Amino acid sequence: MLSREEADRRLARLGVEHEAIETSLLALQDHAGRRLLEGAELIGVTAERWTAAEEELASLWACFEDWGKRLEDARAVRARRRFPEPEELAELAELLEERPGGAPGTTGPRGAADAREAPEPADAAGASGGWAAAVERLNAGYARVLDVVVAADAVWSALPARIDLLAAELRRLTGLARSVGVRPGAHPAGDDLARVTDELAALRAEVLMDPLAFWRRAEGSSTPGAGRPDTERYDRAARLIEDIRREVDAVIAVRRDSEERLTRLRDVLSRADRTLAEARTARGEVLARIAASEVPAVTGPASALRAELTAAAEYRRDAQWHRLSPLLDSLEERAERELERARESLTAVTAPLAIRAELRGRLDAYRARAERSGANADPELARHYDTARRMLWSAPCDLRAAERAVTRYRLAATERAAGTGEAPREPDLSLIQI
Repeated sequence: MLSREEADRRLARLGVEHEAIETSLLALQDHAGRRLLEGAELIGVTAERWTAAEEELASLWACFEDWGKRLEDARAVRARRRFPEPEELAELAELLEERPGGAPGTTGPRGAADAREAPEPADAAGASGGWAAAVERLNAGYARVLDVVVAADAVWSALPARIDLLAAELRRLTGLARSVGVRPGAHPAGDDLARVTDELAALRAEVLMDPLAFWRRAEGSSTPGAGRPDTERYDRAARLIEDIRREVDAVIAVRRDSEERLTRLRDVLSRADRTLAEARTARGEVLARIAASEVPAVTGPASALRAELTAAAEYRRDAQWHRLSPLLDSLEERAERELERARESLTAVTAPLAIRAELRGRLDAYRARAERSGANADPELARHYDTARRMLWSAPCDLRAAERAVTRYRLAATERAAGTGEAPREPDLSLIQI
């Protein structure tokens, strides 16, 4: 039989537990997330779990109220006299040992608020130890309801505000994009803007009506509300907006610099055309003045680049910046290559003239050296000089024969200088290889 001291201890312990659970239930009742869920239009998984959680919460309050009534009855019995009679101790034992009639599971919610911990059958709780089973069921039900409330509140606290900030940035970007002609159907970035605008609006509506669909539970944790909001769709939209922003910035840069870049392109192509024209003129001169020389052909101007430059000007006039930007980049690279090709062509066709000029310079240098050594008066040396000079200053000039004549003059001048005791130092004339 229950003793007086044991009855007092149980009453005190149950009173503390009753007060603690009352505090928790009141805090849950006043939780901002619960109030939001209660007044929200819910769909999907959130609607299902909140319906179950509401029934669970009602069952918790019913159990708590029945528990409080039984506790008050027990306190009334104990207050009758200082030393209870055996009949009163038996009544206290029945009140303090038996399971209260309104415990969670007696009415039983239609579904568990949290799939990881379903409510036990009522018979199991009633047979497992009365008050202890009731307390366990209250704690388990409280944890399930709190998990739903905390998760929904966390999603609503995190995502809508971030979505609103991103939407504000998107509106600013949309206005900027339209000011430079980036619109749906006219520019790929305009299509992306329309798509991400619709996505953000849909995302916000879904977050408000089904927040638990955007909740990722922390694996391995049994703490109510352990997890984090799922920001995958938000992050994807934010990345797309950043890509659009870079594209709009590029369009703005193209719009600002396009006229200057087109002018530079025209100048580069004009210089290339002039250089090619000079090369063609030089080729005719070389063919007329240099004999037995292979002169490369000179190609015509880059008409394809001219046509693309005209197309670029039309893109600018029509504000088709997304087409103009890559075309300008390509044209600038190819125009520089065209100018370099024209310069190389001019260098190639004028190479024989450069070789002839080099041979003339060598001949004059050898003669000046011979005059300093006194060997220039030699008739044979004068004959070699006249032969080489005639070849170099006549047209058409045979470069190979002229080079041999210059070499003969140099060797003859060297021999005459050696005969006079003055062997002049050979100058370094290896700049041009024949």
